Amino acid sequence: MILTINCGSSTIKFQLFSADLSRVLARGAVNQIGEPGSHLSYRTNGRSLHDARPFPSHHEAFEASIAALLDPKHGAIKSIGEIEAVGHRAVHGADLFVESTLIDDEVIAKMEECVPLAPLHNPPNLIGIREARKLLPGVPQVAVFDTAFNQTLPPKAYLYALPYRFYQEHKIRKYGFHGTSVRFVSQRAAEVLGSPIAALKTVVCHLGNGVTMTAVDGGRAVDTTIGFATFGGVMMGTRSGDIDPGLIFHLNRALGLSLDEIERIIYRESGLLGLSGVSNDMRVVAEQAEAGNEHCRLAMEKFAYMVRGYIGSFAAAMGGINCLVFTAGIGENSPQIRAMACQGLEFLGIRVDEARNRAAVGGKEALPINPVGTSVPVLVVPTDEEKMIAMDTLRLALSGHPN
Repeated sequence: MILTINCGSSTIKFQLFSADLSRVLARGAVNQIGEPGSHLSYRTNGRSLHDARPFPSHHEAFEASIAALLDPKHGAIKSIGEIEAVGHRAVHGADLFVESTLIDDEVIAKMEECVPLAPLHNPPNLIGIREARKLLPGVPQVAVFDTAFNQTLPPKAYLYALPYRFYQEHKIRKYGFHGTSVRFVSQRAAEVLGSPIAALKTVVCHLGNGVTMTAVDGGRAVDTTIGFATFGGVMMGTRSGDIDPGLIFHLNRALGLSLDEIERIIYRESGLLGLSGVSNDMRVVAEQAEAGNEHCRLAMEKFAYMVRGYIGSFAAAMGGINCLVFTAGIGENSPQIRAMACQGLEFLGIRVDEARNRAAVGGKEALPINPVGTSVPVLVVPTDEEKMIAMDTLRLALSGHPN
């Protein structure tokens, strides 16, 4: 069986897959680690377990997660030896990791080098890896990097027009994120369409509280929106997306805001929340817009406008588009945003069928939302990053692993 782990600063999420990856045998999470109210939630075969008690560190949280899998009443396995490999979500691999990789001490050392590029994400990822290696010694462990899929970007796409030394000496470039999700849904789209992925020019719209749009040409990422940090591209739940860098200097010099204050505003107080003044949740913003809140309506229009702009930009970058994919929380569940984002793109062959679009909400299957017979398929494809992690883990574990 394959265990996948997504370790954050105060959470651990895990799933246990069957050996052929056809079934999720169990899933769970430990939330608020090291905080008041920490608890474990776990579910398998219709049975659930809730354990509300202090989890002062990730070590206790990992122990509790393994114990839940082995629980005589609620467990999914009888022996820890049934776990044959562990796959870890790893956020930032810089240009050191161009694909998923088996973990050894050298890999961990290289991941440490990437910490300055993702100080909020990589340290928890490393904690998860170390704890899993302690509790499951000798079991192959695999790191699946969010940034790896975007390592196929050409220099003209990933370089910033800054002095070249910043790239050479400090690795300052566009990296992109949500690569694991984009890789999964682009492959799934090709399967649904019955087309070789090499024949597709796809724009993937990963629209959630975090937003990434990616141009995928022949199965390879050739451009993406989020760049060096996680601010850029389309506006997000609380993040601004693209802004004029000159605004940072203006906010500092003219308004007297410190860099820390500006970072907080751009990262935590902008986007849907900033424009609507109501919420970072698209569902709430849409409800308020329907009730007549003009700020919420404007927030939705701006969001869809930015998505539409990148669809057109990436179609130009690839020399065409023959597949458009929506995924993640908003992409999978907001027919209104999908329709707004596609409005005016008829010149690219992109159209949305109203009835199909309304029906494609909250499902587990990939569904077309374009009218029958139109030239560009528009698909809603539920993402499954954990499944992608499990697939890579199984493949690499079978290939042999370091001692």
